Amino acid sequence: MAWAPSEPFSFLFLTDVHIQPELDAAVGTDMAVKKARTFKADFAINGGDHVFDALGVPKPRAVSLFDLYEKTEQDLGLKVYHTIGNHDVVGIYASSGVPATDPLYGKKLYEDRFGKPYYSFNHKGHHFIVLDSIGITPDHAYEGRIDDAQLQWLAADLAAMPAGTPMIVSVHIPLVSAYASYLPQPATPAQRHSLTVANANQVLDLFEGHRVIGVLQGHTHVNELVQWKGVPYITSGAVCGNWWKGVHLGTPEGFTVVTVADGKLSARYETYGFKAVGANNG
Repeated sequence: MAWAPSEPFSFLFLTDVHIQPELDAAVGTDMAVKKARTFKADFAINGGDHVFDALGVPKPRAVSLFDLYEKTEQDLGLKVYHTIGNHDVVGIYASSGVPATDPLYGKKLYEDRFGKPYYSFNHKGHHFIVLDSIGITPDHAYEGRIDDAQLQWLAADLAAMPAGTPMIVSVHIPLVSAYASYLPQPATPAQRHSLTVANANQVLDLFEGHRVIGVLQGHTHVNELVQWKGVPYITSGAVCGNWWKGVHLGTPEGFTVVTVADGKLSARYETYGFKAVGANNG
């Protein structure tokens, strides 16, 4: 059966909250939630990095950060779909002191709180795909990667949808981004592929022949649109801006309002007026 247009709808994409007790981050998140509530939206997607930081801190701190995030999210009053971010992974850095045998190590705490790190759902005739872009490396770090099991799942998920179904993707580490172009040239090359997904080409190949109308991304804290093969790759600025220290590369604290109509996706970035402690917000 051919796809038929459904009623237009909107949803929120809030990413890189990086909630923590310091730097008025909880106050800022509360301000973002209050502003978000002023928009008519069917649901919200969190684009990852709910907390700052689970990678390199002791387990009690990581658990307390997740508790703080969940308390604030409840005030949104919307169904929230979650995307895993690198800072949501527990104990990967040796500095955390969390052993790999701990029941909450890695992605376990995230899964306990939010469910599977990759999945799909349908809404008003549109198919949403949420990916896990966090690859854990043997040397106790992370990289942007979609693993083989997930690629197989994605291929099957895409194939199961009727031809012409409009699809929307959420991923934390971008599949497509020009972010590296905005940064000063590093003195030494990066050891790991962490700004974008290292094997993004494998994912983009799977999108071929399907009607992907938008990919929503986080991680870089900049507001960016890159069009590639007719697909808009929309990287949203961060709720936390420059990690709660002001504006990041010209993008202030905010979130993205997404509208879907006639099988097309449009997005606009909304700020909410946070003033970082002691930062220049000009």
